[in-house]
Amino acid sequence: MAAVSHRKPLAGLAPTALLLLGALYCLFPVGWVLIAATKSPGELFSTATLAFGTGFLDNVAELFAYRDGVFWLWAANTLLYAGGGALLSTAVSAVSGYTLAKYRFRGRNLIFNLLIGGILVPGVVLAIPQYLLFSKIGLADSHWAVLLPQILHPYGIYLARVYAAAAVPDSLLEAGRIDGAGEGRLMARVAMPLMTPGMVTIFLFQFVAIWNNFLLPFIMLGDDGKFPLTVGLFTLLAAGSNQPALYNLILTGAFLSIVPLIALFLSMQRYWRTDLSSGAVK
Repeated sequence: MAAVSHRKPLAGLAPTALLLLGALYCLFPVGWVLIAATKSPGELFSTATLAFGTGFLDNVAELFAYRDGVFWLWAANTLLYAGGGALLSTAVSAVSGYTLAKYRFRGRNLIFNLLIGGILVPGVVLAIPQYLLFSKIGLADSHWAVLLPQILHPYGIYLARVYAAAAVPDSLLEAGRIDGAGEGRLMARVAMPLMTPGMVTIFLFQFVAIWNNFLLPFIMLGDDGKFPLTVGLFTLLAAGSNQPALYNLILTGAFLSIVPLIALFLSMQRYWRTDLSSGAVK
């Protein structure tokens, strides 16, 4: 028994060590960006890599003043794309997932299989066809060209279907039908509240994916007044080859673009559930 008790702590060390290594691997670039954003132009290439600088506030002021505050315009565009796209995608995913999980109709399995196939298709494959389609209908180089393709997300619908199947009991729906509730009311008053943790997860995934999306807006947009942060900072990076002083603005902008994502996760983590049955009635 003593030998077994000694092995259990040792057996847990390897997974813990791997998780710590993975966390360091993911957090090191964030830490480096934070440190680099504190350095003045003179300190960026002359001080040690992990040494903090003294120019963070000056960098922030210069970034906000660059081209009459175009950074704020990029940030507003990003919030529009990510916030609006994630909300619409979550609503569509929740309704679609609930329908696929709780209703029996012809073609249901075919639709679900197509969704699974859609998950396997990388977004880069669809970017050019989407651009050609939006060009045909006159929506290229508009906010809609970035917002609309994000609404229908196969992985979000898949997650919603799985969560609805586990979190919304069929017996509860039958009881509501016996009491005279319509299908719309059952979905709005019964199913959606039980699916809230899953919807928050879908929203977070979509918000982060759209916030960090580069390829779609890069292809769709030509007017830099409609650029999100990813494309806007890329244009700064391209200009930085001729103006090295812009590197500090790029690093500061990259760090500031991470802050809203951190704040979002911290503010919404209490709604986040990893257990698919956490919303079910027990």
